[in-house]
Amino acid sequence: MADAGAAPPLPTQKTRGWEFTDLSGLDLDAYVAAPEGDAEARSRADGVLNPPEDSDHLVVQVDGTVLEGGSVEVEGDGRPHEPLVASLDASLERFPHLREMLGSLAPIDDPFVARNDPAWRGGALVYVPRGKRLEAPALISAVQDADGAALAFRTLIVLEEGAEAEVWEQWLSTDSNPDSLFNTVTEIWVGPGANLRYVSAQGLSERSWVFGTQRAEVERDAHLDWVALGFGSARGKVRMETRLAGQGSSARVTGAYAGNGTQHLDFDTTQEHAAENTTSDLAFRGVLEESATAVWRGMIRVDPGAQQTDAFQESRNLLLSKSAHADAIPGLEIEANDVRCTHAAAVAQIDAEQLHYLRSHGLSDEEAKRLIIEGFLEALVERLDEGPVRAAVSVALERRLGEILGERQVQPA
Repeated sequence: MADAGAAPPLPTQKTRGWEFTDLSGLDLDAYVAAPEGDAEARSRADGVLNPPEDSDHLVVQVDGTVLEGGSVEVEGDGRPHEPLVASLDASLERFPHLREMLGSLAPIDDPFVARNDPAWRGGALVYVPRGKRLEAPALISAVQDADGAALAFRTLIVLEEGAEAEVWEQWLSTDSNPDSLFNTVTEIWVGPGANLRYVSAQGLSERSWVFGTQRAEVERDAHLDWVALGFGSARGKVRMETRLAGQGSSARVTGAYAGNGTQHLDFDTTQEHAAENTTSDLAFRGVLEESATAVWRGMIRVDPGAQQTDAFQESRNLLLSKSAHADAIPGLEIEANDVRCTHAAAVAQIDAEQLHYLRSHGLSDEEAKRLIIEGFLEALVERLDEGPVRAAVSVALERRLGEILGERQVQPA
């Protein structure tokens, strides 16, 4: 992998935050930089989400080649005058002043960010100028097809003051099921009074490594609605950090993951309250089958002076077999005294009494199990506003649940 020698060493299980994710089997030198992509491969990548069909704001990259969004047709003086959705490479060439925003949020001391910086190509930019609205969702797809390749991807989302946008981003593999490495960095800036809905879905090969660093900064009176799905990959970690930087800002983060086989899914979330009168609400739910494992580690951080913070986080996991395992680790760091911060975490198997009750009302064993699991996930879907995002997430969860249950029958506790 490019320039790995100049970057910080990889974490071990003695590194804070990596206690539950073992990288000893990761050989970075075994992965070459993503080659030129095959346009035909795009049709062989099934999306996690079924995106809206009426949007022409597309960025599609297969391995190292941008297939959609490679040209920049928006005018501007230093920065775009109209909403822009395009390749990040092409956008920085047309608007070089945007480079000052790139890297301003991502932690450069992170070993995977440090490796992403010199290696990414193509990437995606969503830029909405002050007071403008992106009329249709921006659709970003990064697709891996080549075996033994590392794709470094980069996304920059900028909403200026009073802007509005909806962005769907998917990380996918083709049906070739490649043994690959996906290293991505997403930086999001939601300007004062702006409103962003961001959907991120991971459906990579179950032979691949994934390392994602996603960080959002939300300014005064702005709102971020973030939805994350994690279904693919063999191992890795996705970090999701939200910093409420301006007074009156708010964020809602909703996440779901579902694993089977020997998958290991790792989500590390941070809700940082850096200003007064800010609100965050985070909920994750996971379903694990066979010998799959998962870890969610969440932190609510309240900075000095961030009075009247209202923060909530929860993680709930449902285990469908006795060999599945999950760790849920909530945390609080509070340096202000006028706050309301709560958290909850639970890991459980399917309740045998619930199964018995449903069977006694005429449901088969399989129907009863599926109903319990669907109810567990539906509570998460109900957090989302009515509309295309909620509908797509519901369908994606149902489809993934079918994949899991089709491989092995569920064993009650």
